[in-house]
Amino acid sequence: MSGHTTAAAVRDEPVAVRDGRLRLHVKVAGSGSPLLYFHPLAGLDWQPFLDRLAERHTVYAPELPGTSEDDPHAIQEVDSLLDLLLAYEEALLALGIEGAAAIGQSFGGMLAAELASIFPALFRKLVLMAPIGLWRDDAPIPLVEMIAAPPEALPRYLFSDPQSPAAQAALSLPDDPELVPQAIAARVWAIGCASKFTWPLADHGLAGRLHRIAAPTLIVWGRNDALVPPVYADELASRIRGSRVALLDDCGHVPQVDQPEATQTLIADFLAS
Repeated sequence: MSGHTTAAAVRDEPVAVRDGRLRLHVKVAGSGSPLLYFHPLAGLDWQPFLDRLAERHTVYAPELPGTSEDDPHAIQEVDSLLDLLLAYEEALLALGIEGAAAIGQSFGGMLAAELASIFPALFRKLVLMAPIGLWRDDAPIPLVEMIAAPPEALPRYLFSDPQSPAAQAALSLPDDPELVPQAIAARVWAIGCASKFTWPLADHGLAGRLHRIAAPTLIVWGRNDALVPPVYADELASRIRGSRVALLDDCGHVPQVDQPEATQTLIADFLAS
């Protein structure tokens, strides 16, 4: 999705699911205990956050169908959110990593929470980083506004300081100008694929399933999140038994960019405890 370079050696492990009709691509890197990562709306971008995780874990990062390179039409094999969740569960069983810890970011946080609520034994531990999926009339989530906004407006929804070097790097495009149109098109297509499962936000019923989550859960949120207000952190915590909330100062919707060290430390300590 961008011009980022990675320290980890990342390989692709396609897994056949849905009776062989769909190949779910899973990016894998690192060594150690298995750790799942569910990416946000714009697709999987292997950033330094994942490199750091791969120093201690074997990181498995499923790509949303349709967002994998050279496989854009895979999204046509998934008709509903339930179909998507069943495909992910089937892939994790095929990989033999049920019982792994899991991290979900934004849209990926919604998927991780849904999987943990429908399959309570699937994850050993769960980290939810500012997930979407809930709705409060007193705290609307401007997801549609963000998607419809011009590209220059995107950083203010995501980062506490949109002009910081880290924020600018997170949204960087390839250095090769010939690759820029392809990268932009891939990002737009990924958002379109994810949007198939995010609208309408209020009607998927996640709030009524969260009580089923059995995995110890850490909820990470930025106090300055302009996309998903931090009041949702307490909303999640009130519905997930035994969960705890970590609110980060000077931090927007993407904690690993705005507060990378604090985020890494929180997650490392939680997974090791």
